[in-house]
Amino acid sequence: RVFRDRQDPLAQRERVIVERYRFSREGVIYIINLLEPHIKCSTRRSRALTTAQTVCIALRFFASGTFLYTIGDGENLVKSAVCRAIRKVYLALKQFLGVFLVFPSHLRPQVAKQNFFAIAGFPNVIGAIDCTHIPIKAPPGPNEGDFVNRKGVHSVNVQVIIYYIKKKGMKSKRDFDGILLGDRGYACRQYFMTPFPDPNPGPQTRYNAALARTRARIEMTFGQLKERFQCLKSLRAAPDRACDIIVACAILHNIATIRKERIPVVGVQPDDDLQPVHLDQPSGRAARDRIVEHHF
Repeated sequence: RVFRDRQDPLAQRERVIVERYRFSREGVIYIINLLEPHIKCSTRRSRALTTAQTVCIALRFFASGTFLYTIGDGENLVKSAVCRAIRKVYLALKQFLGVFLVFPSHLRPQVAKQNFFAIAGFPNVIGAIDCTHIPIKAPPGPNEGDFVNRKGVHSVNVQVIIYYIKKKGMKSKRDFDGILLGDRGYACRQYFMTPFPDPNPGPQTRYNAALARTRARIEMTFGQLKERFQCLKSLRAAPDRACDIIVACAILHNIATIRKERIPVVGVQPDDDLQPVHLDQPSGRAARDRIVEHHF
């Protein structure tokens, strides 16, 4: 019999590593080196976890979303040690918010417009914005009702912006979306392109079809994000911790995209049932009319 070294979570086959942590061996090592200055224990007192063990415990939770004691049983650890390891990792990842969750400074807007135009012929698009609900545990206190969505479920409404980068030599159009989080979209509401509520046959119908195909990319990104990190399908955490975990998963998603990690198989995603956005702004309606007139 061959016994695996419990001190080395990467001492297993590549397929098992990808299934368990959602990153290849090289990807996990990259994350370990990235976070080591922030999570490394100063001593080995009381047989403290190594940096590799700490990172892999957190990645296993992000990837599976299972109960902490289940992860602890798999790693021969108590639940409290698992909880501390996960917290150390997502707080360390938050420090890289301004590194991995930003628009790429090297990408010219014209390149982004060309990549989006190639999807369905919709002009002058540099990004897509949408929201998705991440279910959470009902928080205690007087603000509990603030987290109940229209379906009667406690959740955090996460706004995501994607930018599209098509790499040379790549044939798939599913896996080159970087994502950003936050409320940056509200500063540019007059530039949102929305569908015609009751389109007439012809240009308006073609406009709506092209818009739907273009914005579908962000729905695909939601699917990839939640399939890669199953914990986002239901977080048993308070709102503040849930937000930190969401940010950490978004950073890890962009790291996986940059490193060209294996793309998870995405099934049909349930509809978030959000209210459609119809902004009644003269500048937005004028821009929409110009697009229909000159392109559809």
